[in-house]
Amino acid sequence: MPAASLEVRDLSAGYGPTLILENVSFSVPAGSRLSILGRNGMGKTTLLSSLMGMNRRYGGAILVGGTDMSGLNASSRARGGLGLVPQTRDIFRSLTVEENLFVGLKGRPREALQEAYDMFPRLQERRRNLGWQLSGGEQQMLSTARTILGRPSVLLLDEPLEGLAPVICDELMAALTRLADSGEMTILLVEQRLESALDFAETVIVMERGRIAWQGPSAAMRSDQSLVERYIGVGSLH
Repeated sequence: MPAASLEVRDLSAGYGPTLILENVSFSVPAGSRLSILGRNGMGKTTLLSSLMGMNRRYGGAILVGGTDMSGLNASSRARGGLGLVPQTRDIFRSLTVEENLFVGLKGRPREALQEAYDMFPRLQERRRNLGWQLSGGEQQMLSTARTILGRPSVLLLDEPLEGLAPVICDELMAALTRLADSGEMTILLVEQRLESALDFAETVIVMERGRIAWQGPSAAMRSDQSLVERYIGVGSLH
């Protein structure tokens, strides 16, 4: 399905009785990209999982392409166009690369697997390997490609570069940038690597204690070291 806008209105959510997000509001136009920044434990991962309907919503609304998905479960939201690449990757370790990718097709023809191999040629080389035989970087590519094969209209990426070697980070971000440049998906990126996050998206939001502490153009944050030091940490931007 084509890229869709995402609008979040006064979203409050958490786990069981524990409130994590409070009155979070932002919007992302169709086909654009947003980076979500903040120190550890400030609610970034909870925000993505809340958009997917994976934890308790206390209030607010989530609209994809103008359609309110707030009352839907995670599988219904996935059918409605939301796709999440989790921080935990969640590949099937006992299946081959190709079998993992096949799961992501969601009824599309098998020939569509070539899209994943075009995006990550490394996966084609490893297509007969089992999930547990892959490096961390290859597992991240597999998890990302599997979600993208389902053609979500809004793609949510939770720290895809965590723990990866610099060369793999560059390869992964180059592929994601090509995807973003195509305008085929609206992309939200949660990422600790500040340079990569600012390079990727034209707009950023900063989470602090479950709320949006700052939002604006990437260029504004890049040019203001005091913003970085206040919300991200000293010396994070070079």
